[in-house]
Amino acid sequence: MDELKADVLVVGGGTGGTAAAIQAARRGAQTVLVSEFPWLGGMLTSAGVSAPDGNELAALQTGLWGAYLRELQRRQVGGLNHAWVSFFTYEPQTGAQILADWVQELPNLRWIMGQTPLEPLRQGDRIFGVRFQDLTVKAEITLDGTELGDLLALADVPHRWGWEWQSEFGEPSAPESSNPLTAQYPVQAPTWVVVMQDFGDINAPEIPVPPIADLEQFAKAWEGYGGEKFLNYGRLPGDRFMINWPQQGNDYGVKLVRLIQSAAARQEFLQEAFWHSQSFAHFIQSALGSRYGLAASIFPIWQGQSSPTAISLIDLPIANGAFALHPYFRESQRLRGQVTVREQDILPIKNGTVAPLPLNEQGQVTAIAIGNYANDHHYPGQKLALQSKSIRWGGRWTGTPFALPYGCLVPQQVQGLLVCEKNISVSHIANGATRLQPVVMGIGQAAGMAAALCVEQNYQPQELPVRLLQEALITDAIAPNAVIPLYNLVPSHPNWMFWQHHYLNAPHEYPKDGIAPTRVHSAPQEFLGTHLHVLEGKFQRRGEQSYGLRLTEPMGTNQSLSLVTLQPDIHRRLLTLAPDQEIKVWGQVNLTGKWILVERIDLRDRHKDMEK
Repeated sequence: MDELKADVLVVGGGTGGTAAAIQAARRGAQTVLVSEFPWLGGMLTSAGVSAPDGNELAALQTGLWGAYLRELQRRQVGGLNHAWVSFFTYEPQTGAQILADWVQELPNLRWIMGQTPLEPLRQGDRIFGVRFQDLTVKAEITLDGTELGDLLALADVPHRWGWEWQSEFGEPSAPESSNPLTAQYPVQAPTWVVVMQDFGDINAPEIPVPPIADLEQFAKAWEGYGGEKFLNYGRLPGDRFMINWPQQGNDYGVKLVRLIQSAAARQEFLQEAFWHSQSFAHFIQSALGSRYGLAASIFPIWQGQSSPTAISLIDLPIANGAFALHPYFRESQRLRGQVTVREQDILPIKNGTVAPLPLNEQGQVTAIAIGNYANDHHYPGQKLALQSKSIRWGGRWTGTPFALPYGCLVPQQVQGLLVCEKNISVSHIANGATRLQPVVMGIGQAAGMAAALCVEQNYQPQELPVRLLQEALITDAIAPNAVIPLYNLVPSHPNWMFWQHHYLNAPHEYPKDGIAPTRVHSAPQEFLGTHLHVLEGKFQRRGEQSYGLRLTEPMGTNQSLSLVTLQPDIHRRLLTLAPDQEIKVWGQVNLTGKWILVERIDLRDRHKDMEK
C-alpha cells in the first residue's frame, strides 16, 4: 500500500472539499485531495444540481464562488439564465471541467480519485491522516469533506444526526419534542437528480419502469404549476431539464437512518432512491409526452462498487449518463464543534434585513463565510413551519444575509481536523440555510485557508487566531472572499476591503440594513450576462419591490415582463423610478421566468428620439 505525506489532506471532492483543496494549495500548502468520484464539485456537478441557490446578489458573489460564476459565464454556451429556480443553470460537465482545470493548475495539489476513507490515523486526540483502499495519506491537517460526514463517524469525533428540540438551542422553529414528522424524517430527504431532454418531433426512447415503482405517488407533482412550468424549473442549456422536484417528485426519504447504519443498509437506500428517480422520469414521459426522454452523456457512467455514496450504474439498461453520479444529500452527520450555528444566527435582527454578526466572548467578529438563502427544508409529503428569513430585494425575493463563525468548522477537542461540507457544527433547523452550494463553497474556502495557515504558522485549528484567517480571506490575491455581508458593495468596489475591515474592527457599527455608508459609486461591473437585449417601454410599479416593463420596442406593445436585478446600483435605481416612466433597459430576457435580469437602465427622452 502506498503512503503519501502532505501538509493538508482533504477527504472528499464535493463542493466544500474541492474549494478547500484549491484554497489550501493556492496558499502554498502541499495538498492531497482524495475523491470518491471522477468529477469534483459534488452538489455543483456530480450530484447534478447545476442550478445553484443563494449568494446570487452581485455583492455576495465573492471568493471562489464569484470566480466560479464568472468562469461558467465565459465557458457555458448559451449563457446561464434559463430556468426560474436559479439565475445560473449550466451543463454539469462545464462546472466539473472548471474545477478540474483549477486543480490541475496547482503543482502542489495532488488529486487522487476512486478512493474512500476506511480508517483515520489517530493518536490520542489528534488525527494525522487517513487510510484508504489503496493508499495511506499522513498530513498535518485533515479535512472532512465527505457528503455524509463519514470521517467524523469513523474517527469517533462527537457529532450530531437529526433534530434538536427547542429546549437545546431555543430555536423558534424547533419542535418541543418528538412528533410524527421528526420520527419519519430524522434528516432532510436526498434527491437523485436525473437530466431529461426535449427531443422535439422525435420520440425519445422509452424510459423503463424500475423493479420497484409506485407511479401513483407522482399524480399531483406539478399541480398548481402545469407541466411546462414544472419542466422549466431547472431548465438547462440545450433543451434539457434538471429534475430535482420537491412536490411529490424525486425527493426520497424512506428510512433515512439507513444512511448511517451500515454499508449494506446505505446501499439499499441508494438503490431505492435511484429507482424512485427513474420512476419519476418514466412518469414524466408518460404524462407529458414521448418527446421527453433521458438526456445522454451528461454524466460519466460510474462503476461504483464498494462506493459508500453511490451504486454501480454501469450494468443498468438505462445507463446513458442521464443520472447523477450520486444523490444530492441535503444533510449529513454534523460536527459538535466549538460553536453551533442556530436558527437565531441566520434570522434577521430586529427591524433589520441582515442577521447578527457572530461574536466571541471578547466581542470579536468570528465570521469566515457568508450566505443568504431562505431556510429551506425537504420532507416528502410534509411541511415544516419555519421563521421567515426571506426579503424583497431587486424586484424579487431573496434571503437575509448571514455570516458563519470559524468555530463551526473546528472540533471541541480533536486536533488536526477541520470540516468543510454540510457536516459543519450547525443545528438541524439552521442546516436548511447553510447547506446550499455557494455557502458550502465559502465554507470550503475558509477551511482550506485555515488548514494552510495552521501548517504555515504551526497552529492547531483550535489555536488559530480568527483575525489571521479573516485577513487572509479578504486579501487573497486570486479570489478575495467577503466575511461581512453587505448589500451595496460588490467586490470591485473601491471601498470593499475598507468596509470589510471596518466592521471587523467595529462590529457595533454594523448597519441593520446591511448597507455601508459610502458615497463612492461602484466600479463598472463585468456583466455576468453576455446575451444582453436592449428593450424599451414604460416602467410599472406593481407593489413593494415588484417591478415590470410594459414593452414598446422591440417586442411590441401590450407585453409585460418583470424587472429584476442582482446589481446594487440597479436596485437603488428601481426604487426611485416613477410609474409609467419611459425607460430603456439592458438585460437578459428569460421567458421561462418572464423576467428581464437588468444590468443597466437609462431614462428614455422621446423628444430627442423624435429629433433623430
